[in-house]
Amino acid sequence: MEWIVPLVIVIFAVALLTQALKVIRQQQVGIVERLGKFRRTLDPGPHLLVPLIDNVRYTMDMREAVVPFPPQGVITEDNLMVSIDSVIYFQVVDPVRAAYEAQNYIQAIEQLTMTTLRNIIGGLDLEQTLTSREEINAKLRSVLDEATGKWGIKVNRVELRSIEPPATIRDAMEKGARAERDKRAAILLAEGQRQSQILSASGDREASILRAQGERESAVLRAQADRQAQMLRSEGEAQAITTVFNAIHAGKPDQSLLAYQYLQMLPNLARGDANKVWIVPSELNDALKGLGKAAGDLLSGAGYEAPNKDEFSAPQKIDVFAEIEQQKIEAEGEAGRAVQQAIAEAQQMEAGKQRRLSTTPQLDATTPPVQGAPEVQPEQ
Repeated sequence: MEWIVPLVIVIFAVALLTQALKVIRQQQVGIVERLGKFRRTLDPGPHLLVPLIDNVRYTMDMREAVVPFPPQGVITEDNLMVSIDSVIYFQVVDPVRAAYEAQNYIQAIEQLTMTTLRNIIGGLDLEQTLTSREEINAKLRSVLDEATGKWGIKVNRVELRSIEPPATIRDAMEKGARAERDKRAAILLAEGQRQSQILSASGDREASILRAQGERESAVLRAQADRQAQMLRSEGEAQAITTVFNAIHAGKPDQSLLAYQYLQMLPNLARGDANKVWIVPSELNDALKGLGKAAGDLLSGAGYEAPNKDEFSAPQKIDVFAEIEQQKIEAEGEAGRAVQQAIAEAQQMEAGKQRRLSTTPQLDATTPPVQGAPEVQPEQ
C-alpha cells in the first residue's frame, strides 16, 4: 500500500503538466481566459499555462477562408424571381473581436449576404442583373467589408457563381438570342451580296471600257493598215501604168499596131457563157480601115517606114519593192506608237481604279447597318 500514494502524486503531476502545456499550430491563434475572463492570445508554438486557472477558450484560424452559400431566391425590379449562388472569401484579422464580437461570424456573414443581395438585386431589372455581375460584386463586397470590420473580419472577394432566371424566361431569352443571330446573319448575307454585286458591276464596267478601247485601237490600226495598203496598191498601179505608158511611147506605135491590138481584144469581150448578143463597137470600122491600109502599104512597099530601133529609150527603172518596204516600215512605226499609247492609257485607268478602291470605305461585316443611314450606291 505504500506505493499507491506516490503513484497518485505522479499521475496528478502529469495531468497538471499536460493541462499547463499547450501547443498552437502555425497560422492559428489561441484565446486564453483566466477564470472566465480574456487574458491573452497565444502565438504558434508551445506555451505554459497556469493549471486549473488558465484555459484556451478559442483557437482561431488566421488563414483566408472560402464560404459558399446555397442559392438564394431574389426578386428583381421587374418582379422576376432569380436564384443567385454566391461565394465569399474572408480572413480573420483580429481574433479577439472575432471571438467575442459575433456569436457565429460565419452565420452572421451568410445572413448579411442574403439581405444585401436582396437590396441590390431589388433595384435592378433582369437584364441589368444578368449583365452587371462586376457591379453587384463590388457593392456586395463594400457592404460586407463595412459590416464585418467591427467583427475583426476582412472580406476580400465576393463572387456570384450563377444567376438562374425562371425556365420560361430562359426559353424566351434563347428565342430572342436566336432571332437576333438570324437577323445578323441575314444582314451580313445581304451586305455580302450587295458588295459582290457592286464589285461585279465595277469589274464589268472596267472590262467594257478596256474592251471598247481595245476595239477602238484595233479599228484605228486596221484603218491605218488598210489606208497604207491602199496607198501602196495605188502607187504600184500608178507606177505600172506609168511604166507601160512610157514603154508604149518609147516604141512609137503606129495605127496598124493599135488596130491589131484592138482586134486581139475582141474575143475577150465576147468570152462567157452568158453572152448571147455580140456588140460590135463603132471603132471597129476605123481599126479595120487602118489595118487594111497598113497591109496595102506593106504589099505595095510604099509609104511604110519601120520604127527606128535606135530611137527607143527604156523607161526609168522604178524600185517598187523598196517603196513598199519603206511604206511598211512607216506603217509599223505608227502602229507601234498607237499600241504604246493604248497600253499607257490602260495603265492610267488601272491606277485610277486602285486609288478609288483604296479611298472607298470598307463596310464592317460584323456591324449591322445603322437604321436610316443612306445606302451606298455603286458608282456609275
